[in-house]
Order: sequence, then C-alpha cells, then structure tokens
Amino acid sequence: MKIAFVGKGGSGKTTLSSLFIRHLAAAGAPVIAIDADINQHLGPALGLDEDEAAALPAMGERLPMIKDYLRGTNPRIASPETMIKTTPPGEGSRLLRVREDNPVYDACAHPVELDGGTVRLMVTGSFTDADLGVACYHSKTGAVELCLNHLVDGRDEYVVVDMTAGSDSFASGMFTRFDMTFLVAEPTRKGVSVYRQYKEYARDYGVILRVVGNKVQGTDDIDFLRAHVGDDLLVTVGHSDWVRSMEKGRPPRFESLEDASRRSLRMLQAAADATYELRDWERYTRQMAHFHRKNATSWGNERTGADLAAQIDPGFVLSEALTAAV
Repeated sequence: MKIAFVGKGGSGKTTLSSLFIRHLAAAGAPVIAIDADINQHLGPALGLDEDEAAALPAMGERLPMIKDYLRGTNPRIASPETMIKTTPPGEGSRLLRVREDNPVYDACAHPVELDGGTVRLMVTGSFTDADLGVACYHSKTGAVELCLNHLVDGRDEYVVVDMTAGSDSFASGMFTRFDMTFLVAEPTRKGVSVYRQYKEYARDYGVILRVVGNKVQGTDDIDFLRAHVGDDLLVTVGHSDWVRSMEKGRPPRFESLEDASRRSLRMLQAAADATYELRDWERYTRQMAHFHRKNATSWGNERTGADLAAQIDPGFVLSEALTAAV
C-alpha cells in the first residue's frame, strides 16, 4: 500500500510516520520509507545520527539516472530530458517494485536497521544554499513523484511517505498517488486548517483521507477534533514517554512502546489495509494522465520544447498484473 502522512509543520507527522514504519518493520512487512519533505527529519526519527542523515543519497540529485532507468524502451519518450515529474509509464517503461533490487534503489535507498527488521529509506534531498534564487523545491520532490508513478506495490507491501508540510503536494498530482492519506492534526484551529484544504482539494479525486489527532490531552481535545473533522477522525494519540526519549536521540527498544500507542498503530494499519480492495488501477492511471496534461500545458511543453501529452500511452494501465520490467 502507498501511504502518505501529511499535516502542518510541527503537527508531528514525521514522528507518527516513523512510528508507523517501525510498527510495520516489527511485523516483518517489506517497507520503503520516503522522506518527501525538503526539511529532512525522517532519517533522525528512524534513529540515524545527524552525520548519517546528512550523508543520505538525495533522489533529487540523481534525477537524470532515475529518468533514464524508468524510461526503459518506451517509444513515446524521446529522451530522459523530456521526462518531467508527472511523466506516466507506458509500454516499455521500467517499473519499480517494493521487494526487488534495481539501480534506483541501489543509488537512492539506504537500508535502516530497526528493532524489528530493515527498511529502505529514500530522501528527496534538502534545499541547499546553491538552490536559493535559482530553483524551486518542487524540483527536489519531482523525483519522488516520478518514482511513485512507476511503482507497483501489492498487498502487504508498504510505501510510507512523509510528505512536505501543508498542502503543497497539490501543486502537482502527487496527492492522488496514495491508497491512504493520514492527516496529522493537533486539536487547534491551525491544526485542522490543513485538513479543510485537503478535504476540499481531494474531494473530486477519490482520495481516502483519515485524521490522526496528535498531542491530545483529554476528552475536550477529542470533542474539538470530532467537531471539525467528523467521522474522518480515525484515532487520537497523546503523550508518549517512548516518543520523548526517541526525540532526545535515545529511543528504547520498540517493543517497549506504550500499549495505547501500539493500539493506535494497529488501527492505522488496519485502515490502510482495508483500502486494498478499493484499488482502481484504471482510475489511478487516468489521474496520472490528467495531471501530466495539466503540467505539460502549464510549463512542461515550454520547458522541454516537446509535446509532452504525446507521452501518454492510451492503452496502458498500471497494475499488479504487469510482468517484470524490461
């Protein structure tokens, strides 16, 4: 399943996504963890020290290689230079799978050992001084979107993405790339404001959205969240001594996480797993083409000097039934 954690800055989305990743790894599930926020915090939340986190290979810096690999023998794509972040796969494209080894993972995925197993961590890359005034941070996150467009995942396989703060993923079609979107909200007016934006934007695209109430201290906080998000409120999370130790860089073994937090994580997994039967690969592929046309018209055609709508393969549908990539 492809799962996104979103929320305003400081809501705790990175902490909760890291807990969920640890929970899945402890259960023995194959997991790809992606930090799609240019403020890179997922690595440290998974136990890496500052030097290790800073040395992680950035997907954004390896975008030419990623494009070249994913292009494969697709005759609709003239060159890797004409691929943009929304370019969809077609006949001849190379696809990514969770359990395989491939050059993209070799270059961009860092194995992280957790108490319960190993996950592949990929990071979009931080915004550097060299980017100031000359680059948009969407050029960094574009590598993540391109990989998600070419990724085929199956039941009991998990791709967990810690998204950029706020509603910036709506600048492209990346918000439609997920089976489940968990929106982390504090019980404050600012905390639920991003929820309203997501709910409004996602309404027409079949995006499944559930709210995780974080930093909840009592029934008054729960009532507040329920009043603003209604039945979208899936679970609430309160104080955790385990999390506090983790944030200080001294995480105990994951098996010592409090029972209440464990129950919350099981509820998140159950909610995500339940979306598997709702998968509609034809709609997923249609949405990919829709946003590619929009990006091609608004900036891509001018940037590349090509008619990027011609990259869309009308007979191609991404699905689990596809054979191994060429």
